[in-house]
Amino acid sequence: ILIIFSMSTLRPFQVNDLFSFNHINLDPLTETYNLSFYMQYISRWPSMCASYSDANGRLMGYILGKAEGNGKLWHGHVTAVTVSPDYRRLGVAKQLMAYLEKVSEEVYTAYFVDLFVRVSNNLAQVMYNSLGYTVYRRVLGYYSGEEDAFDMRKALHRDKLKESVIPLPHPVKPEDLEW
Repeated sequence: ILIIFSMSTLRPFQVNDLFSFNHINLDPLTETYNLSFYMQYISRWPSMCASYSDANGRLMGYILGKAEGNGKLWHGHVTAVTVSPDYRRLGVAKQLMAYLEKVSEEVYTAYFVDLFVRVSNNLAQVMYNSLGYTVYRRVLGYYSGEEDAFDMRKALHRDKLKESVIPLPHPVKPEDLEW
């Protein structure tokens, strides 16, 4: 899928993008992984990985995701979505999230999309809320045992009763997560 938005392009994430995204990953709130991690996602879930580039081909942001779960817990998961500081507040993250939601729904027939966000990252939480995500549960010590995460979810059309987003009344530990 190739989508062009007035001089910028949303396209599948490519291996060569790994050599062009340092300016995006140099952010304290961006999780950076080793090359084999990115390669695993690109090869196993290629349709869930996309990048956004400007008119000159410079990466503006990217998203990595996967499909996982069983039964009514079958879902799309946002592993990473990040935008270069130079391109924030332009709707890049919104477009990347919409892309992953569409693929989750149309390709993987998922019930919902979920993601984890640091409890201290209020700006991201506000953005995810504006996109229709709600806090499903708190995960204690999710980030290296030092910081909690919110597991945020957005129900897709397959979850007609929105059962996947009914909040849990208590926090969980990372070892209690389903996957």
